[in-house]
Amino acid sequence: MDKWLYRTMIGLALIGLIVATYMTIYKWTNNNAMCLGSGDCGTVNASKYSEVRGIPVALIGVLGYAAILVTLAFEKRAFFLEDFITENATLLVFGFSLTGFLFTLWLIYAEIFLIKALCPFCLASQSVMTIIFILSIIRLVRQPQL
Repeated sequence: MDKWLYRTMIGLALIGLIVATYMTIYKWTNNNAMCLGSGDCGTVNASKYSEVRGIPVALIGVLGYAAILVTLAFEKRAFFLEDFITENATLLVFGFSLTGFLFTLWLIYAEIFLIKALCPFCLASQSVMTIIFILSIIRLVRQPQL
């Protein structure tokens, strides 16, 4: 079961990374054709909530998914900081996903109540991060005690 969790989390982190990269490109190019039929993408993308101090929220997502993916990829075969990563990988992934999940809650609130528009790509990324967070809790609970 742990291999299933591990592989599922890697797959989800890859999906999240792809979606966040797509949305970062959309933010930088402002190409409305990338919305794929949803005008709400443009509304969310043009809002003041699509950036944090000038940094696109989607780029923050790219960094978050990349951090989760790198930690998962190196947890069993770290090349640097070997002991630290192998001993703390489950906790690191939990920390990254908790941070991403809390940020996701804020973004969902902003979309629903402040922007009053829902972006399908944002919802996809938010769903992926929520599932990663839930799986990270399961992995943390199942982790053998030292």
